[in-house]
This record gives sequence, structure tokens and C-alpha cells, in this order.
Amino acid sequence: MSEKTPHRRPATFKLDDPSVIVMDPDDKGRPARGTVHVTPEPDPTLLPVPLDAPQVAARRGFRWGTLFWAAAGGLMLLGAGLGVLKLIEDLFARNEGVGFFGLALAVIAAVALIVIIAREAFGLARLATIEKLHLRAAEVLLSDERAASRVIVGDLLRLAHENPQLARARAMLQGHADDIIDGADMIKLAERELMTPLDEEARRLVSSAAQRVSIVTAVSPRAAIDVLFVFIASLRMIRQLAYLYGGRPGALGMIRLMRHVVANLAITGGMAASDSLIQQMLGHGIAAKLSQRLGEGVLNGLLTARLGLAAIEVTRPLPFTALPRPALADLAKDLLRKRDDEE
Repeated sequence: MSEKTPHRRPATFKLDDPSVIVMDPDDKGRPARGTVHVTPEPDPTLLPVPLDAPQVAARRGFRWGTLFWAAAGGLMLLGAGLGVLKLIEDLFARNEGVGFFGLALAVIAAVALIVIIAREAFGLARLATIEKLHLRAAEVLLSDERAASRVIVGDLLRLAHENPQLARARAMLQGHADDIIDGADMIKLAERELMTPLDEEARRLVSSAAQRVSIVTAVSPRAAIDVLFVFIASLRMIRQLAYLYGGRPGALGMIRLMRHVVANLAITGGMAASDSLIQQMLGHGIAAKLSQRLGEGVLNGLLTARLGLAAIEVTRPLPFTALPRPALADLAKDLLRKRDDEE
């Protein structure tokens, strides 16, 4: 409620005071002198509810590109199959023993291909499950739904069941799950119990990878060797982080992870040597203490650490809420301390 009395000092009054007059907002009349004019505000619950315009699904045309690649892939598979069949027939025509040997090799290759395809599909499905779990947890933190949080905790427990290091954390979480009422508190409890040891190990993996990159690029005589080593070390670090948090990426899964990690880096500002990295180096006196090669090694290590932090964001099944997000400054301190010890 709003009180409109021009040239009147603030004062207290009772609602049953005869001098208090309640008037409609549309009333143009002027109250008597010495009275208090009170205009009630409209009740938000009585206001008309705006209706969203119905969303019309966009019409999607026929995908000729998909049809082309499917047909081309089918033709290539048929050609490869006919080529193998023709080869086996030629082997049988030359010698029956050689023909059976070629047939056995073809069967082994087919079985191995089926296993590889199954593993890739399983790895992609596992990564998709972790990504959806991350999004669902973020939604529950906003909606505070208790039933949805219990479903997420159950999925987390099944995901962490394969990790023997989380046996005690799983027992603690299951023991306290019935004591939590709010959905957001349930997610935070699961994060504290299950993610704490994993985050510590992830921080160690990223710090170790950054130190290796810093040392190798500082002593490497060729730029090509630096690029190759950084690429291999980055792939190895991302794979280790994915396995740590429950993912099982194959070749296609690693391509998908790299795409997500690079996208995360682009959104958060970056693979370039930003002002924050330069400030960290100058703040520790690196420019005055290290040679040019050692300075380049430290910078490459910092960039690798930045890539590792982005990989943690992508591979972690829960968003950072109850636990602090690892900072680049902490990893930089470890890297610089390692460099000072080596000197």
C-alpha cells in the first residue's frame, strides 16, 4: 500500500483511525485537510495472466545430405564386402587351406569391428549420460525438487559404483539421504561426499600435466616437438579426467570431448595468453628470473592447466556449488613452486 500526502512528515497511524481514508486509485477527488489518503495497490494474483504464444514447430525439409552420406556409406560397405568375398574365393581357388585361413582372418576382423563399434557407442552413451546428469542437477539446484534430486543421487551412485575409492562416500551419502528434505541440499550433499576425492585427484592430474608440458617445452629444441607433446599430453589429460569422473570415451568420444572443451574455453575466454596469465607471471617475478625458454615453458604449462580446468567442467557430472571451483591461480602457484625447486 502506498501513502500519498504531499508536504507531510513521516508519521505512524492506526488503520481504524477516523482520519485514515482509503480511496480508489481512479478517484480524482481530494481528501479533506488533516486526513491520511491511502490507496491500495492491486493484488498481483488478480491481474490477468499473460499467455505465451503457441510455439509452432519449424517445418524441416527432407535431408538430402543425410541421404547422400547414408547411400555412399552403404555403397562403400558393399564394395568392401564384395572385395573381401572375392579375395576369399580366389584364395579357395588357389588352395583350400589358404582359403580357410583367409576366411578366419575375415571373421576375426568382422568380430573386432563389431566390438569397436559397440565400445564407441557405449562410450558416447556414457558421455551423454554424464552431460544430461550435469544439466539435470543444475535444474534441481534452481527448482529444489526433492523427488528429482533423489533420482539424480541414484544415478550418481550407480555411476560411482565402479570406483572402489568412493565406497565410503557412497555409504555416507546413502546413510544421510533420508535426512535431507530440500532437493538442492541433496545435490550439495552428493557433491560434497562424492566429488571431493575426485576433485582432488583431478587437480593433481591437471597440475602434473601442466608441469610435464612446462618442463618438456622449456628444454625442447624444436617447435614441432613442443606442439606434438602438448597435443599428446592434452589428450592424455582429458582422457584421464573423463575416466576419473565415470566416462569411458573411445576415439569418437574423445573427439566429442575435445569439441566441448574447446567450446568451453571459447566461452570462458580462452586459450590465448590473457592478461590474467601475464599478471600471474609478472606477479611472481617470472619475467625477471627466467630465461626466454623457461618463460615459454611456464606459459605453455599455464595454458595446459587452463585446458584441464575446462575439461573438468565438461567431464564432471555435477556443477560446482557446494565445493569451490579450482582456480588457475592455485595451479599456477604449484607450477611456479615446482620451477623454483628445480632451479
